[in-house]
Amino acid sequence: MRIDIVTLFPAMLEVPLTQSILGRARTRGLVDVRVHDLREHATGRHRVTDEPPFGGGGGMILTPEPLAAAVDALRPDGAEARVILLAPGGRRFSQEVARELAGRPRLILLCGRYEGVDERVREHLADEELSVGDFVLSGGEIAAMVVVDAVARLMPGTLGSPESAQRESFTNEIFDHPSYTRPAEWRGMKVPEVLLSGHHAEIERWRRARAAEKTIKTRSGPVGAARSVPKER
Repeated sequence: MRIDIVTLFPAMLEVPLTQSILGRARTRGLVDVRVHDLREHATGRHRVTDEPPFGGGGGMILTPEPLAAAVDALRPDGAEARVILLAPGGRRFSQEVARELAGRPRLILLCGRYEGVDERVREHLADEELSVGDFVLSGGEIAAMVVVDAVARLMPGTLGSPESAQRESFTNEIFDHPSYTRPAEWRGMKVPEVLLSGHHAEIERWRRARAAEKTIKTRSGPVGAARSVPKER
């Protein structure tokens, strides 16, 4: 799978993409992630990528032409790639969406900035918009990293064991179960006896029950319930 990220601030992404599971997946060729500087696709002496909004108002708006030029360069002759704008108005990113995107051969992620992007980008350039949550961000770079990390984990061979991806939180729309390791007693707190019993069926029942309890306690409503539209800038 290949993922291209178009951003005004490529340095924000360079180090995170080299670390941990994602870094190893890239090194092994399991996922190909490339970062592109939006300014390289702007024209003119100053390579301007943003302008004040028509009609007045504060802030700056990303202009459509540099973004379109970047997508054209990354998708010559209409090559297959899903263009995703990281912005507040899109559908909420979830594990289900991550699984959907992991089934595609190529993604192009456009990082929003400032007060947003020209509406024509949404209407005619992006295939869809995604929002990662109900909070304010300075730009789409962090949101893009969330998408890349969640999708890359689903690529075969990325995790040490295929079972790991199946047991993680949200895979079955519930949180993961509590986990314990050595020592068996720490500061007077003991590991639940069932986990030390060696009885695998009982352990599995305990884990399912605790995962369900954790989900109900943490969520005030159904997992994946609709929420208010966030704002990412």
